Amino acid sequence: MKLDLEVQGPNLVAHVSGDLDVMTAEAFRRQVDLALSRYRPRHLYVDMAGVTFVDSSGLGAILGRYKRVRQMGGRMVLKNPPAAIQPVLELAGLFRLMEVVQEMDPARSGGGSTARRREE
Repeated sequence: MKLDLEVQGPNLVAHVSGDLDVMTAEAFRRQVDLALSRYRPRHLYVDMAGVTFVDSSGLGAILGRYKRVRQMGGRMVLKNPPAAIQPVLELAGLFRLMEVVQEMDPARSGGGSTARRREE
């Protein structure tokens, strides 16, 4: 797993790529929690565009960050989850708990960046 954290105004954006699993979930937890404590962002955006696999440990790490951000009075948004992992996220109930958005890449689409909320 690779994790890049970026502060954008009142938001913390976590760009995750690779596997989010039993081997990497603790590092994800630790690094995101440290950034949440240090920067006190209003919202957490987890950009999952590069995630290739998620297991129950990864789901637990995501849910734990969701609970923490909610306790801080903010919200958590999952961005760009790949089609291959969407069924796992949906079965775990994450699509009901938090906002999920797909953003178009302006470099590939030729247009501006747009977002849509996943409808159930």
